Amino acid sequence: MKRDSIYYQLFQRFPQLIFELTDYRPARASDYRFESVEVKETSFRIDGVFLPPEDAKPRVVLFAEAQFQRDEGLYHRLFTESMIYLNRNQSQYDDWYCVVIFPSRRLEPKDTRTHRIFLNSDQVQRIYLNELGSADTLPMGLSLMQLTIANKRSMAKQAKELMERVELESANALYKTQIIDIITTIAVYKFPTLSRKEVEAMLGLTGITLEQTRFYQEVKAEARAEMLIEQQKREAELLLQQQKREAELLKATVPLLLNTGMTVEQIAQQLNVDPEAVRLAAQDHTVNPGQQ
Repeated sequence: MKRDSIYYQLFQRFPQLIFELTDYRPARASDYRFESVEVKETSFRIDGVFLPPEDAKPRVVLFAEAQFQRDEGLYHRLFTESMIYLNRNQSQYDDWYCVVIFPSRRLEPKDTRTHRIFLNSDQVQRIYLNELGSADTLPMGLSLMQLTIANKRSMAKQAKELMERVELESANALYKTQIIDIITTIAVYKFPTLSRKEVEAMLGLTGITLEQTRFYQEVKAEARAEMLIEQQKREAELLLQQQKREAELLKATVPLLLNTGMTVEQIAQQLNVDPEAVRLAAQDHTVNPGQQ
């Protein structure tokens, strides 16, 4: 499940959330802007950049990466992009900070030595969502992050508890709507075959009308596309396994049948397979000229 859209939306609405995760706490955290930045003259695009207010002192830019699938090249790409960005914008910033978010340690790249000068410094922080603690003891934003890694069985329960929390903790109607919208959107990722009304009913939102935002529609389409891709991957894997089994079976069977005097074409017809598959299975077998 991709979570790029959810995290982009979270950071767009609540940029201060990133500083709840990190040890770096600027005085004007809520004034930072979250953007996706293209690095000119290269093919790089940095999806998560938090830009400080123009009059901030010091001017610290923060790079963020939420990684939910294994990528051994992650650190190579992240630090390369970040350094290129800093080089292109030398006059705009005094310092930089970087945070990498993983659902758990098992998805972190195995090679942590090559970039140890960064990874072991006080400028880079790695966050593992499953180690942050219980959702009911965390700030709302961090609890929303944890909701993205909840399994389907516990997701509905955790989501309802978060909605109860926001009702108790905030009197701001807009804030409540934003939180509920994000919770609903996360649920759409978890249950892409359900309609929004069905998701609302599952979360106990029956009777509450939530705006059908463009973001929601994009997320719904993305979730369905991901489900289709996963299904196609599973089908391709099954097909590959079946082809391997058939190849092994032919490799064992064809030489025996050739020894009985059957031709390649006769074997193919008998086994209901392509003659070329029989030839491949027999390529290490010595065949008499009369058998071809």
